[in-house]
Amino acid sequence: MHELYSVGKKPTRETIDEIIAGLEAMGNYIPTSEVIRREYRNVLMEEYKEFIEIREKEKKDVSD
Repeated sequence: MHELYSVGKKPTRETIDEIIAGLEAMGNYIPTSEVIRREYRNVLMEEYKEFIEIREKEKKDVSD
């Protein structure tokens, strides 16, 4: 997530699909069921949004 954030990737489905592809490339098993993948995508979306929120807050705190 840090790498995607550092290049300015927004929390979109395409970004989340990149995360999933990266996880699969690293050998993480993600079921092929579309229902499960949709749920997994939704969870990752929320996690990435939270990640961005925390990083933005940290930036703000440092600049204050």
